[in-house]
Amino acid sequence: MIKKIRNIDVNYIQYGKGEDVVLLHGWGQNIQMMEPLGKNLDNKRITILDFPGFGSSENPDFAYTIYDYRDFLHDFLEELKIKNPILIGHSFGGRVAICYAACYSISKLVLMGSPFKATSKKSLKVKILKTLKKIKFLDKIALYMKNYIGSEDYKAARGIMKEVLVNTVNADLTLDATKIKAETLLIWGDKDEAVSVDDAKELEKIIPDAALIVLSGTHYCYLENLLQVTNILKHFI
Repeated sequence: MIKKIRNIDVNYIQYGKGEDVVLLHGWGQNIQMMEPLGKNLDNKRITILDFPGFGSSENPDFAYTIYDYRDFLHDFLEELKIKNPILIGHSFGGRVAICYAACYSISKLVLMGSPFKATSKKSLKVKILKTLKKIKFLDKIALYMKNYIGSEDYKAARGIMKEVLVNTVNADLTLDATKIKAETLLIWGDKDEAVSVDDAKELEKIIPDAALIVLSGTHYCYLENLLQVTNILKHFI
């Protein structure tokens, strides 16, 4: 389905009935990366979107900051009449979720491998690609992401997203995290090379009402432990 938000065509899916759960994907990803989780959550209304510049959504018309994505998400949810949702964000989607939860009302928050400190653009890209290549069933996604964030031709064609990436990794969300009022669950992989467990422990301390669960796995531990993560979420949300 397509919605025009801020003059941008945004691709999204929505299914199920019940309390609203909104799933937010990581950098260079799309709806498909979050759908395995959404399909396992019963008795909820699931909404997953392709952020502007990703998947089948149009590019933003200027170089968005993480706060522009936050406010875009708010306008999107307002258009869909979604109030006080449960937000589940992975990686870049978790960054957006941190900003959103610090500013707008939500029911609960789940962050998975979500960076909140300023990070080197190069090191973040390299870490994520190395992680993906190690996971057998994600190797095709690794190739896709290599093309997305590594190809000079792709950068030339969609140069604005290069600026967006710089804006994103240079943002420090520590202060935002301290403002989160919603009950928060952090789910991390013990072998996450993109965002370390030490970062997760620091994030747990600065969010007022947060708990951390560390699972065996990488930056994509929510997919590697899909059944376990689903059961955890069903108890939490």
